[in-house]
Amino acid sequence: MAEVKDQLEIKFRLNDGSDIGPKWFPDATTVATLKETVVAQWPKDKENGPKTVKDVKLISAGRILENNKTVGDCRSPVCNLSGAVTTMHVIIQHQVIEQEKKKKKPKGDVKKQNKCVCLCFGARC
Repeated sequence: MAEVKDQLEIKFRLNDGSDIGPKWFPDATTVATLKETVVAQWPKDKENGPKTVKDVKLISAGRILENNKTVGDCRSPVCNLSGAVTTMHVIIQHQVIEQEKKKKKPKGDVKKQNKCVCLCFGARC
């Protein structure tokens, strides 16, 4: 039982509601290692999967987890409940390719657009 205390059972929830895992991870495992697991185990039949660890963001208990943090650092009090599985949400944000960053549109093609959108919600009495 002592080894279970030093580990956390985690499943990774994808944007379509499916999961990777659950799988046990030692408390010393870094968030970067968790991201590597997500990249390696990403379902092959799903489109727009992460290509690198930099494409993956993990959210747990409403916080975006930093790569240098460990599983032990990210524990919440709920994790200590018997049989509890921690769900981490996976967000994929593909990195912009350096060439696309350097591309500049010619000044003649730039159109001025109004980008403000205002929405009013409320009932009139």
